[in-house]
Amino acid sequence: MGRGRAKAKQTKVARQLKYSSSGTDLDALKAELSRAPVVAPVVADVVDDDDIDEDLYAKYAVDDDDEKDDT
Repeated sequence: MGRGRAKAKQTKVARQLKYSSSGTDLDALKAELSRAPVVAPVVADVVDDDDIDEDLYAKYAVDDDDEKDDT
């Protein structure tokens, strides 16, 4: 309930956009589409294998042997 007015307005706007001839500037569209696309250079991140820690959570691990020594 309550969506009737909103939906009717959306439908009205959609019809106006679909069927109206808004005078599309075809020359501007042609100029925009004919431009060569600008491609940003791809920069790959270089990561050394030595920098990669095999176990990311190793520094958080608790050694069971250390706990037994305390008791």
